[in-house]
Amino acid sequence: MEKVQGEMEIERWERSEEISDAEKKVIQETWSRVYANCEDVGVSILIRFFVNFPSAKQYFSQFKHMEDPLEMERSLQLRKHAQRVMGAINTVVENLSDPEKVSSILALVGKAHALKHKVEPIYFKKLTGVMLEVIAEEYANDFTPEVHSAWTKMKTLIYTHVTAAYKEVPCANLHASGDTWSHALASPGQLGVLSKRISCMGLTGTICNGSGEADSWLCAG
Repeated sequence: MEKVQGEMEIERWERSEEISDAEKKVIQETWSRVYANCEDVGVSILIRFFVNFPSAKQYFSQFKHMEDPLEMERSLQLRKHAQRVMGAINTVVENLSDPEKVSSILALVGKAHALKHKVEPIYFKKLTGVMLEVIAEEYANDFTPEVHSAWTKMKTLIYTHVTAAYKEVPCANLHASGDTWSHALASPGQLGVLSKRISCMGLTGTICNGSGEADSWLCAG
């Protein structure tokens, strides 16, 4: 059974473990093979995410009513979003040697989802967990214990940085009622500034088909 109640807010903001230079190299080498097939891997990640956590579909107006995994697989909208997610992860992997940039990128992703998309932060932990499961299964020959350990740190780095950004959002109410947030989190002015900062950080592009934006991981808008 999907566990959502009681997880609507991150009670304990976990800290990610430092990723060593050797582990960064391992992550980048593994990711280069994954990213060569980024669309199909991304689709597999999203399908499992939605099957395991169906309430996450509430943020996707274009395919929120899809139940059949085969229908999801055929959805052009879902494939487009899979490209966006994989592109965003690729941006992080490419910049692992620059911790400040990684932190800034993931903070912007978190703020975009808090302010613009109103996504409950727990879904990032769920998504990154599914990401690791799928990659480890589809690239089992590459996933030695050392590789798995490095990617576990990578998974934690992503969701801790993204969800920590929610604490910086003014007036954010992380307590949800049903499937909706109890308050709107941002003014149009705030969103405009945030969007401009995302563009300045170079978060547009770098996805599978070379176009699109990388700030929207958990919504279709």
